[in-house]
Amino acid sequence: MVDDILAQITENLLKGETESVVTLTGQALTAGIEPLMIINQGLLPGMEIAGEKFSRGEFFLPHLLIAAKGMQEAMALLEPELSLRQETPEVLGTVVIGTVHGDIHEIGKSLVGTLLSVKGFQVHDLGVDVPGERFVEKVKETGADILGLSALLTTTMIGQREVIEALVEAGLRDRVKVLVGGAPVSQSWAEEIGADGYAEDATGAVQVAQDLLEGKS
Repeated sequence: MVDDILAQITENLLKGETESVVTLTGQALTAGIEPLMIINQGLLPGMEIAGEKFSRGEFFLPHLLIAAKGMQEAMALLEPELSLRQETPEVLGTVVIGTVHGDIHEIGKSLVGTLLSVKGFQVHDLGVDVPGERFVEKVKETGADILGLSALLTTTMIGQREVIEALVEAGLRDRVKVLVGGAPVSQSWAEEIGADGYAEDATGAVQVAQDLLEGKS
């Protein structure tokens, strides 16, 4: 029965059946299945498969966003139970993420944040149109391992350079890896501004973040 419910959670997450995912998550809790087991054997496999399908072109952005919504709503149900049991999923590292000043594009950045959370990162999403000093403050406050800077316009991508310069001025640059992305951003731009990593899509950003944390980049 346990395996059946967990498999159904995975299946419905992939189908984009958000209400069913939440219902099944509640049923799993009622059946006495541990919250961490629901996450690790039901929700996470579904999101990982969705990410793989997205990478292969079998899923498109709406599919991934719907799956992420199902994951988020199920997690909202599980988090109180995790707190009661004083359990938390393993945290790989801490990430601060946001869209740079002057840019209000949300979807890509939010998707990266969601997928990083799924992989086990603790994510602090600062939103859009974030001033450079706010990034610096949050990195200092959280001791972040990685800072993700999104820019979707050629006119705002310069903000990524400005944030890196602000980190240098604050004496924090050596303490955090900087990952940049967005439609106009490229590997050569990342190298030019002194970023540590670049990704062209959300699933790639997760892999680069993992590599940066492991010292591969």
